[in-house]
Amino acid sequence: MPETSRRGLLFGASAISAGALLTACTSNEPKNAQPASNSQPAADDKPGKPVTIGFAGPQADHGWLNAINVNAKSRAEKYSEVTLEITEGSNDTAAQIGQVKTLINKKVDVLVILPADGKALTQVGLEAMRAGIPVVNLDRIFASPQAYRCWVGGDNYGMGLNAGHYIGEQLKGKANAKVVELAGIDNLELTKQRSQGFADALKNYPNIKLMARQAAEFTVESGQAKMAQLLQAQKQIDALWNHDDDQGVGALRAIQQAGRDEFIMVGGAGAKSAMDAIKADNSVIKATVLYPPTMAASAIDLARALGQSKGVSGLSEMEIPTSLTLYSAVVTKDNIDQYLPTGFN
Repeated sequence: MPETSRRGLLFGASAISAGALLTACTSNEPKNAQPASNSQPAADDKPGKPVTIGFAGPQADHGWLNAINVNAKSRAEKYSEVTLEITEGSNDTAAQIGQVKTLINKKVDVLVILPADGKALTQVGLEAMRAGIPVVNLDRIFASPQAYRCWVGGDNYGMGLNAGHYIGEQLKGKANAKVVELAGIDNLELTKQRSQGFADALKNYPNIKLMARQAAEFTVESGQAKMAQLLQAQKQIDALWNHDDDQGVGALRAIQQAGRDEFIMVGGAGAKSAMDAIKADNSVIKATVLYPPTMAASAIDLARALGQSKGVSGLSEMEIPTSLTLYSAVVTKDNIDQYLPTGFN
């Protein structure tokens, strides 16, 4: 499962500088004078110089991780000048380090690495950077910023925060509302961040109490078993937040087996199964909070820009940013058609 930092950038698309306003009002320059522009072009869809991108990720043993690979491959295929060297993927850190070293020895132009363990792969990230190969660190962050040129990933704290606010608004008029949480693997930093965001959001709704929390393991089986325990212990529930849509498949089974339908369920990540259920609107699941696997496509875009010494379209700076945190949108029946194409199996 994804593990990430909460650091990121906020970009304003319509900011106008005071200097620009002063120029418009007081300048003696001809009206047709053009402002200075960056000499370095921004990346666009037009073919540029050839770029070989090495991609190394963990084993695709989870729906989200498989979607990461799919997004990376399909994005690379969009560009005629991009060659993607993709590894087999492994959850064994030693094996993944070996795969990255192979890509370094092949002298790829740019590396995109989603490490099985960010700390364990920091040294090989440093090795690539010292060899002059810029690294795009995807999601699970390295222990040193010197090990990557750019980090791009999701917002685990934001997932919890947005799930909590959605549930809070749905239960705003209900006195003594009862909420339960089906978390992910408890020793992962991402799980702690999601739970903290959820807890912080609920502080805004004094009518809501978090009654119970169970940690599952991001699997269908664990989701079913832990949800059954929650249902047995809690005879009345108004809302459930489940951290992960894969384990949510099992949670939904337990809910259906227990014949419970008095509460709303909010999922996490954006699996197609959850989105289909939201669109059908015939079960307790009413929303899911995204952790977009499209970040892999964005990583390919950034790697291509790095390989072609270009900036990012839409930004004034000549260089790509050092970090980019994706937003965790809440998908409901009101916007499901917009996000359904991004759902993963």
